[in-house]
Amino acid sequence: MAPPMSANSFLASLVAEGLTVVEVGDWRDHHRNSKGPWGPVHGVMFHHTVTRGSAHTVDLCRRGYSGLPGPLCHGVITKDGKVHLVGYGRTNHAGLGDDDVLRAVIGEQPLPPDDEQNTDGNRHFYGFECENLGDGKDPWPEAQLLAIEKVGAALARHHGWDERSVIGHLEWQPGKVDPRGFTMASMRQRIHARLDPKTPAPAAPAPAPPKRPVVDLSELVKAARTNPTMKGTPVTYGGTRIVEAALVNAGLLAKPRLDGHFGSDTVTAYSRWQLQLYPGASTQPGGPADGIPGKESLVKLGQRHGFDVKD
Repeated sequence: MAPPMSANSFLASLVAEGLTVVEVGDWRDHHRNSKGPWGPVHGVMFHHTVTRGSAHTVDLCRRGYSGLPGPLCHGVITKDGKVHLVGYGRTNHAGLGDDDVLRAVIGEQPLPPDDEQNTDGNRHFYGFECENLGDGKDPWPEAQLLAIEKVGAALARHHGWDERSVIGHLEWQPGKVDPRGFTMASMRQRIHARLDPKTPAPAAPAPAPPKRPVVDLSELVKAARTNPTMKGTPVTYGGTRIVEAALVNAGLLAKPRLDGHFGSDTVTAYSRWQLQLYPGASTQPGGPADGIPGKESLVKLGQRHGFDVKD
């Protein structure tokens, strides 16, 4: 069991590792603890923001947005390598992920494929958002990569963890791709070298064949038909996130709308996907591009973005 460190110890650990830290507002008391437990903590998770501009990025991660209140992480690592602390405690960064991955992190073992969303990651991980568009083209300056390395090492050092307690969002939750632009395997090697410079990093095991997530068409259609009329943003079917992530990657849905709720914005985005497949198709209810998933369009989306479909 690893209770979260105090906010002061958290700050001190980062500073001791040689990081430039910026304290943003009342970060020590800015959290989501009223929504669920915080701790025990078992690792550190990194993300990319899909944003441009440090000031905007820090403000967004501190405040959140409609449907996902802030803070969205504990710290924001901007391109200049500074770490901006925006919250402390439970934050909205990890969401639901795979319990097998959590067990591997706790045991400091090789990570299995993440193919389930059954465990509260906001409870168990420190979270850091990194300023990057996440398109695979936006560069990662060395100052920023060094800061990510130092953050991972600082928190691992405090808790007595090794580098295998540091993971990316893409290793935790199906459908996620962040951080994109460097590999977490290479970052863990850097963290290992910082924690234990005299000992070579253990050889990486041969990766297991990735297990593609599966979307249930009937459950997805039910969500698409019922969610837009529901109050708030309830998650009625977990596979919605996989489809929304594909729509985000295709440039058809804004990332803030990736919330697991097949609401009107997701229906509109899916309609855009259908229009790409069937130009000129009707968008009226019951039409081929009405935003309600059909098997052919969903299979083609999965082929392009890495998931399978079952009826």
